[in-house]
Amino acid sequence: MHLANSFIKGLVNVVSNIDPAQFKPSAPPPPRRPLNFAESHDTEEDKQFRRVFQQLAGDDMEVSAAELMSILNRIICKRGDLKTDGFSIESCKSMVAVMDSDSTGKLGFDEFKYMWNNIKRWQAVYIKFDADRSGTISSNELPKAFQAAGFPLNDDLFKLIIRRYTDENGTMNFDNYIGCLVRLDAMCRAFKTLDKDNTGTIDLDIKEWLQLTMYS
Repeated sequence: MHLANSFIKGLVNVVSNIDPAQFKPSAPPPPRRPLNFAESHDTEEDKQFRRVFQQLAGDDMEVSAAELMSILNRIICKRGDLKTDGFSIESCKSMVAVMDSDSTGKLGFDEFKYMWNNIKRWQAVYIKFDADRSGTISSNELPKAFQAAGFPLNDDLFKLIIRRYTDENGTMNFDNYIGCLVRLDAMCRAFKTLDKDNTGTIDLDIKEWLQLTMYS
C-alpha cells in the first residue's frame, strides 16, 4: 500500500504544474448519425472520403483494430521518410478504444475520419521536426514537435513519455509518435469534457477512474 501511495503521489506531482488551458486537443468527433441522414448531408469531400472508407471498412462500415492495423501499415510501408516498426495490434486496439466515442469496439465513419485527419496533421508535424531526416524524432526534438501538435508538456511528463514511447536511445519512431498523440489528445478531450467549470481540476470516483483509464 505504501508503494502504491508513493507511486500515485509521484504521478500527481508530475502533472500538478500543468496548465490544461495550454493544451489544444482537437474537437471531439460528432455523434454517430443515421447513415441515410449522414450521406444526404455529406459535403463533396465527405462523399469522396466515404467511398474510400467503404472500401477500407467492408460491409459492416466499421473499422476494427485489426483492420486499422492493416490500413496504417499498408500506407506507412510506402513512406521512406517515416521510420516505423509497424503499428502493432495492441497499439491499434488502444487507438480504437480512445476514439470509440459510442463504445462499439470499432470506428465508424465519423470517428475514423476524425482520427485520419489528426494523423495527417501530426504526420506533417513529425516530418517538420525530424531535423536530421532520419525518419525518427530524437528526444531533443520531441518537445517542439509535441508543442506544435498542440501539447506543450513539462519536463517531467516528457521523461514519462520518453520511457514509455521511445527506444533505448530516446528516439521515437512514427507509430509510437502517433500512438502517443492519439492517446494524449483523447485524454485531454476527456479532461476538458469533465472540467465543466474550467477550473483545471476534476473529481473522479473509483468507478469513473477505471472507466476512463481501462478502455484506452
